Amino acid sequence: MPLFGSSILRNTLTLILAGGLGERLKPLTSVRTKPSVPFGGKYRIIDFALSNCLNSGLRKIYVLTQYKSDSLNQHLYEAWNIFNPELGEFIYSVPPQQKTSNNWYLGTSNAIYQNLNFIREDSVESALILSGDHIYKMDYLKMLEYHLQKEADLTIACFYVPVDQANRYGIVGIDDEYNIKSFIEKPNNPPETPDKPGHSFVNMGVYIFKAGILKSVLEKMMAEKIPSEDFGKHVIPYMIKNKYKTRAYRFEDLNGGSNPYWVDVGTIDSYYAASMDLIRVNPDFNLYDFAWPLRTKQLQYPPAKTLSHEGERVGRVFNSLVSDGTIISGGLVERSILGFNVRVNSYTYVTDSIVFDNVDIGRHSRIRRAIIDKNVKIPEHTEIGFNPEEDGKKFTISDTGIVVIPKGYVFEK
Repeated sequence: MPLFGSSILRNTLTLILAGGLGERLKPLTSVRTKPSVPFGGKYRIIDFALSNCLNSGLRKIYVLTQYKSDSLNQHLYEAWNIFNPELGEFIYSVPPQQKTSNNWYLGTSNAIYQNLNFIREDSVESALILSGDHIYKMDYLKMLEYHLQKEADLTIACFYVPVDQANRYGIVGIDDEYNIKSFIEKPNNPPETPDKPGHSFVNMGVYIFKAGILKSVLEKMMAEKIPSEDFGKHVIPYMIKNKYKTRAYRFEDLNGGSNPYWVDVGTIDSYYAASMDLIRVNPDFNLYDFAWPLRTKQLQYPPAKTLSHEGERVGRVFNSLVSDGTIISGGLVERSILGFNVRVNSYTYVTDSIVFDNVDIGRHSRIRRAIIDKNVKIPEHTEIGFNPEEDGKKFTISDTGIVVIPKGYVFEK
């Protein structure tokens, strides 16, 4: 059967799950959902999945939101309002509407079930379902072609992880032909893949369903009162048990590194580690790949600027990412990421830290191993990250000692 990319894309609907609470990322998720957490100075986490869609040619997108979605909705409108409905392309934010019951979204597959009206079999052949809180680069068109070539009911994107690290993930058991034989969430003894001994196949949370099959499976499970709230816990095991044609797709990373890059920044420490990777000489994740552009909202700020003054007040930046509108005036910044419109004033030292937009760091302050959320004014002579006991009285401190200052925090005078 000949496959034509444009035909595949026209008949594919993308649904992005972006409603999770992100409890382990608090306080960064105290006022926003996890997919709208800033990352890399100028991006939001959801920008990576959306950029993958755009670069893959997918332009029919529903983003299913739920908790604390106002920041995400605003970002979608301001950064991604680029599609033309007259051409059959769109991106819509969809909150829970209690279409099928009085419940909010009860899980990943329940969110899809409550919006099955979007999957019209006369115009939708395939449903691509994504998580909005993962960071990676992937051409979904290649996976769609594989899915159609294999005539699969369900295709799951997977990547290899050493067996001794695989118990943190959902594991896909396969045969030599990549047919899925089992699906186990966080097993104590993960099964190895036949083609790469010592490794397991990890579920990436990227699914392609045959649209009619997805509808019939969810409707049947609901009618028979079979638990069906979550893809990993309920729907995928049900489909395997009932002999649906389920296939695994080996992730083809477009990042260009030595190892495939896919990250779920689910905790403060994993978020911090993924962010700090970006400032390395050879980072695992490449932001500077013009063949696979990453889109986000472009704020109309002037260029970043360093200022030197008389004497010892020399504005310096080393091994850091600095976003537009930021001014480093007589301070020192090293191994850090600064968002838009940040002020680093004279005699200030910022190291190994992540500073979000609109933060003003007063003179003679010292900041180390910290994450400072938006709209914070730090008084002069403030120290953060040097005294864990004092920091712990006011702020969240992660397992590895990262101090997190919440959005809009007001310091005592």
